[in-house]
Amino acid sequence: MPPVRYRPAMSPSPGTDRSRTPVSADDLDLSVRLAVAALRGAPAEAWEGKAGSLEWDCWETVEHLADDLFAYAAQLGPKSPPLNGEVPFVWKSRRPGGPANVIHADRGAGPAGLLQVLEASGALLVAMVRTTPPQTRAHHVFGVSDPEGFAAMGIVETVVHTHDLAQGLGLAWNPPADLCSRVLARLFPDAPSSTDPWSTLLWATGRAELPGRPRPTAWRWDGTPREGGPGQESVTSGL
Repeated sequence: MPPVRYRPAMSPSPGTDRSRTPVSADDLDLSVRLAVAALRGAPAEAWEGKAGSLEWDCWETVEHLADDLFAYAAQLGPKSPPLNGEVPFVWKSRRPGGPANVIHADRGAGPAGLLQVLEASGALLVAMVRTTPPQTRAHHVFGVSDPEGFAAMGIVETVVHTHDLAQGLGLAWNPPADLCSRVLARLFPDAPSSTDPWSTLLWATGRAELPGRPRPTAWRWDGTPREGGPGQESVTSGL
């Protein structure tokens, strides 16, 4: 996600408990496949326009999303993942105000090549979530997390940034409600449960209002492992 102001993570409020079905590598794979399929419908000339409310153009936003997925995969990669910081890649912007990435797509490859970069980065995270022991823990700025948490974070990055892109590219985008429900339960346990899951996820990430709830100007998710979730028998680093 781009830099924003964050509020502290909140404890779940009474009456806001969503069904806690674990987020899986299959869920992450589905979100990336759906996003790529939707983005393939964009006209070639639209990629230079802004992505929704972001200050980045649509091409840069896909690079940023691919970079997020790559970075989450890399964070789980070391035999003993770091718990106090990120794996020290060098992130660089290609222009002032642009996203600072490790991953940049060759513009000569066109939009098809850009989407291949997104698919490849998503596949790396899917593979890491599938193969990393569930008791593994790794650093994230919103709290040390587990493979399921990184899968959920990857899904939120994918579906929400595809929303930004769909606004800029003039595309329809409406991810599955059950997918949104699972990531809300995993990362936003204080979010309301009586509202449409996709609308609620947009609200939770500062992109929409809900009835009686204004659009947040500061937000964050809580990536720490949930009590009773997969891998709760250990809170140590990767084994």
